[in-house]
Amino acid sequence: MALTEYEGAIVLEVDGVEIECDSFEPTIKTGRKPVKTMNSTGRSKGFSRGIEEISLKVSVLIPLTGDINWEEIEGAKLTRYPQGGGGKRISYLDCYTVEVGEKYKVDNEAMRDLTMNATRKIEE
Repeated sequence: MALTEYEGAIVLEVDGVEIECDSFEPTIKTGRKPVKTMNSTGRSKGFSRGIEEISLKVSVLIPLTGDINWEEIEGAKLTRYPQGGGGKRISYLDCYTVEVGEKYKVDNEAMRDLTMNATRKIEE
């Protein structure tokens, strides 16, 4: 029986520049909503299509020098691909920053938590 290899750690790039990333959490809301009607079954009969939303939560390390001005990000391309290659490159286009936060812990590096939105997702 052959072993199956799974995707593990990733590399994250912002406009082609590799970022020291601790976590990356993309979420896609499809925009579909149930259509509720009053009927004898007491169930919805289907759904309606809405607007897709792509939200990205990213935690990056805070460097002492050369940090990106995350509050000003608009129209960026975020690309993630498996560390070591061999997997799919997935890019999120026209990204913009919605929220920037920082966190400091006793035993860990300082982190910057970002919430971003994107208009499209593509596989390259």
